[in-house]
Amino acid sequence: MAQFDVENLGTALAVTAGDTEILRYVIHPDSPQDEAPKPYFFPLRFLDGAEAAVRRPWDHRWHTGLQFTWSHVADQNFWGGPTFHVDDGYKMRGNVGSMKHTGFASEPTGGDDVVFDETLEWVTSRDEHWFNEHRVQRVHSLDTDRGIWAVDLDTELTNVSGQTLPLGSPTTAGRPNAGYTGWFWRGPRSWTGCEVVNSNGEEGEDNTMGSVADWVAFSSEHDELDGGGTVLVIAGSSTSQDAEVPPIKWFTRTGIFTVASPSPAFDQEIHLPDGGTLTLNHRFVFIAHQCSREELTSLGEEFAL
Repeated sequence: MAQFDVENLGTALAVTAGDTEILRYVIHPDSPQDEAPKPYFFPLRFLDGAEAAVRRPWDHRWHTGLQFTWSHVADQNFWGGPTFHVDDGYKMRGNVGSMKHTGFASEPTGGDDVVFDETLEWVTSRDEHWFNEHRVQRVHSLDTDRGIWAVDLDTELTNVSGQTLPLGSPTTAGRPNAGYTGWFWRGPRSWTGCEVVNSNGEEGEDNTMGSVADWVAFSSEHDELDGGGTVLVIAGSSTSQDAEVPPIKWFTRTGIFTVASPSPAFDQEIHLPDGGTLTLNHRFVFIAHQCSREELTSLGEEFAL
């Protein structure tokens, strides 16, 4: 049975399946401060070696592979780049924070799955410690016959700032259909204009953007490598015993570039009190071929959270 292998590279951990390095988890990034330094997955690859993400594209340097991030937290930006205000649009405001990896519960190892069980601190642009995060990301479900592997995010975000913090997005700040925040994926440039569909059968960026659905799926051909791939994203859950939490809505784009995130604050802020915890659970599935609608329905049921 095929298994994952892990190599510790110091600033990152590389996960290999067979002859393909499917991802690196960069825990000590060299990102500039205005890109909100934080851990991220990049490279990301399908099992056939095709690229499944980009890092630092020219249009949005802070779009980095697959990363957990948040664009609007009170007056702070843990996303990177300019911050949107309804009165004057996007501007650099000197308010970009960072997420700092502080340790693993145990050294990630290979096998049937790879577990990155870590703690992080979210630090503002003013060097204020606002959140403690316990993040568990698990790489699993390696299936070489079907060309599949998956990764989960389970995270607990605890407010230690001493105040209630509103967690929002550009949409909660006044920009329509810009609810990007949370676990965010930027697809390869060759995936611009790709097909996207959700579990409700709605197709295209306009119909999946802001939708409530169990999953969304993107399919495209690749540059260089023959054949194509599918990225299936499972919404999962967003819960808190300490704050009202809206339903997860999808932030999806394919027209100018391909991105996705199951947004926990698409158009409604979460007001997390001091000491309160927000828990998120999501899943990405990488499939080394383009899936039919029938196959997506089956995979959506198989990989449901």
